[in-house]
Amino acid sequence: MKNIVIIPARGGSKRIPEKNIQLFGGLPLLVHSIQYALANSTIIDDIYVSTDDSTIKRVALANGAKVIDRPEALSGDLEPTITAVKHVLESIESDVENVILLQPTNPLRPQNLLKEAFDIYKKGKYDSLFTVTRNHQKFGKITENKFQPFNYTIGQRSQDLEPLFFENGLLYISKASLILPPDCTLADSKIISENAFPFEVNHIFANIDIDTPEDLEYSEYLLKKHTLFR
Repeated sequence: MKNIVIIPARGGSKRIPEKNIQLFGGLPLLVHSIQYALANSTIIDDIYVSTDDSTIKRVALANGAKVIDRPEALSGDLEPTITAVKHVLESIESDVENVILLQPTNPLRPQNLLKEAFDIYKKGKYDSLFTVTRNHQKFGKITENKFQPFNYTIGQRSQDLEPLFFENGLLYISKASLILPPDCTLADSKIISENAFPFEVNHIFANIDIDTPEDLEYSEYLLKKHTLFR
């Protein structure tokens, strides 16, 4: 039974054209997630990139990943990640026990993150795990031109906020049987279950999710800073 990495990397991107192969730190963005997986070869048996794009496929193969050709029907802007992950499992013949999902838009990850998360996942016998980060902002909503605080009262100190967390996208670990249960429909497929373990990561990299050119510039800055001082 194998542990595999799946990296979903479709070709279409409106805000940053060819986003997944834009140069980042001198390498195509996608390659950072592939290299992270390769650096964790004691855990990972195979690395699969799911893509509908020939250039992404060429880059992935050249950097040590296997490629699953994603059908056009599963490559639209509104298509959820689960369909690509499910398609990979349906396309390979290997007996897979655990799936580690790495998003190419989260290229910076703490070095020991996967090892620490996978140890907790295995010891706790969880069916899924995902990374979260504590929020330190004061949230509210505006209704009829009036601001209504959500997680605080006006005048409350930020350090006294009730802890809230956000899903940071750094990594996900799931049982293959959760993603592809027997005789399942798409509605039955899950990456995160109701009993998933929320693995807390309070690191500057947890704030990176590249969706705009500004995100890319800020990520480049963090990459250079991290490389300089590590």
